[in-house]
Amino acid sequence: MHTSTRTRALLGGSVLAVATVAVWWAWLGWDTEYTVDPVTDSVSGPYDGWQVVGCVLSLALVAAVGGWTLRPWLVAPVMTVAFTVAWAWRAATSDDSGLWAVGAVLILVGMAAGTTVVSAVAHVLRRRRAGGS
Repeated sequence: MHTSTRTRALLGGSVLAVATVAVWWAWLGWDTEYTVDPVTDSVSGPYDGWQVVGCVLSLALVAAVGGWTLRPWLVAPVMTVAFTVAWAWRAATSDDSGLWAVGAVLILVGMAAGTTVVSAVAHVLRRRRAGGS
């Protein structure tokens, strides 16, 4: 790998990791309160639906920009690890049941699949645009 390519990948991966953790914090990281329904006593949370939708859309945007400017083989693992670690760190410190580990695995799989698809599509579109016009 050429030095400038390696430097670009390192810098791009670092920016991507910071952006991914920033998305986690902006949408989910600050919310730690659960909601108890007074009628049924059922507990939900800590996230509301709008937070999850906003987080997913923001992550898709980051993955698309990442795939447009970098290689998908870099985007997918960096985003997957950064988001999963941020989420798992918070969940592990606030969950006594141990179920956070199940959530972390689900997030890992979902992030890997989502970032791979989105970044690969963006990368292909950029290549087609560069070659076709």
